[in-house]
Order: sequence, then structure tokens, then C-alpha cells
Amino acid sequence: MLLQAAAQAAAAQQYPAATLYVVATPIGNLADITLRALHVLSLVDAVACEDTRHTAGLLRHYGLERGLLAVHEHNEREAAQAVCARLAAGERVAYVSDAGTPAVSDPGARLVAAAREAGFRIVPVPGVSSATAALSVAGDAQPGGFRFVGFLPSKPREMEQALQELAGRTEAQVLFEAPHRIEALARALAAACGTRPLTVCRELTKQFESVVTLEAEALPGWLAEDAHRRRGEFVLVLHARAAADGDPLQQAEGVLVVLLEALPLKQAVALAAQVTGAPRNALYERALTLRQGGGD
Repeated sequence: MLLQAAAQAAAAQQYPAATLYVVATPIGNLADITLRALHVLSLVDAVACEDTRHTAGLLRHYGLERGLLAVHEHNEREAAQAVCARLAAGERVAYVSDAGTPAVSDPGARLVAAAREAGFRIVPVPGVSSATAALSVAGDAQPGGFRFVGFLPSKPREMEQALQELAGRTEAQVLFEAPHRIEALARALAAACGTRPLTVCRELTKQFESVVTLEAEALPGWLAEDAHRRRGEFVLVLHARAAADGDPLQQAEGVLVVLLEALPLKQAVALAAQVTGAPRNALYERALTLRQGGGD
């Protein structure tokens, strides 16, 4: 019945042969598959996928059986040639990643590029995206749009440098993180982004989904309160700040100077961070310099 409904809903469109179909699949909740995705997966001659075991289970859930080709980050360049050979023979081939929209943060971009360079048609079959799902519940609509960042570098120094650049931008930014790295990212975000709002989405569309908005510097404490909060896949939206605000640290220094005249150093730093949104650690370093007579 489901496949019949998919065919009725999607069959009016043309699905040419010798075409690569880039198909979005659920990110956790199997009910999020689109009727068009089901129809395409029932039409194609083969499904190229990130993990054949995962995709085999996905197809079985919907009552589908198709030949599977492994195309993942370690063999994508070579496997793309095998896919192109099938396209040259007139076959329809779908590509799916393990979850969500392929070729964005997941593998698939090299395959798409190879198929395009070989002259084959490429058709997107849109569906679930964890990035847009997170943005939709962040409540941070800004005219400047957003920036997709994905996973940051794993090495601490490279992550710190990336976050310093990220903190200086004005638009909303979407990050991905795995459970075994979330605490390190939380500490780095807290240091770099201070009181800037952050929406944390964990296990989107799944049974234990959670969405919370807090200040970046509060994230380490929030994770530490409950071990379950450190489990699952994370999508984080660092909220936008108005472009007119300029450099938050530079703007905050004027506030900090005034507060240091009346308050103890730590209290002045905390209040300046709260008022301006500048990173507390950076303000603390600047306050030490000012107290030692190194500032203007």
C-alpha cells in the first residue's frame, strides 16, 4: 500500500534512465521518508550507499530490495567510476548516505562531481536535513541567512582557531558534533562565544530528542548535569548577532573599562560579558592587562 501511494503521488514526474538520483533519507525517524524517495528507490536499478548493511535494513523496512554498491569516504573516488559505468549502460542509480541529505556533510560530493563531469544527469530527491531541522527550532530568523559549518577540526589548536573565526562572524552558524567530542566542543564554544545564544539539538527526530537554547558558556554545565545529555548526535546553532554590533570584544572593552572603575575584576568581567555578549575568557585577559596598566 505504501509503495502504491508513493507511485500515485510521484509517478507524474519523469525519471530518466542514465541518471544519478541523490536521495535524502531519514535522520532517525523512519516515518520521515518521502513518498518520492520511496518511488525513486523502487525504480532504480541499483542503490549506491555509505553503508550497505544500514541501507539494506532501511530498504527492507519499506519492503524494497535492490542491488547495493558501497560508496563511502574511503573508496568514493574509485567507486564513483563503477557507478558511472552503470550510468553509461543506461541504468538509474540512487545514492543515499546513512542519514539525511547526501553530499553535504556525508559522502557523495565526489560521486556527484564524477557523474557530472562524465556528462550524466543528476537529480536531487530532497527530504530530511538535520541542519535545516535545527534552524527551524532555533527561532533565529535573520536577513543575513546562515552558514553551514558541519564538523570542526578535532585537534584542539585547530578547533580553537576555527572557533575564533566563527565567533567573529555575524550570521547564524550550524555545527555538527559526535557524542565522544561534545564536551571538548562545549568547553571551546564557552571560551570563544561567551553569552552568545546557542541552540543545542540532540537526537533529532528520535525517541529521546531534546532541544534547548542557552548561552554558549552554559553548555559545559548543562552537559555535566545529566550523563544522558552527552549521548547521541548533536546539531548546534550558534545564533546570529547583528552586523551593526561590530567586533563584540572591541565594543565590550569600553563597558569593561567603566565597570573596572567601580567593581572587582571578576565581577566586572562577568557583568561585561552578560551585557555585551563578548567571550568571558577574552574579557578576563583584557581586564588583567587594564588592571596592570597595560591598557590605554
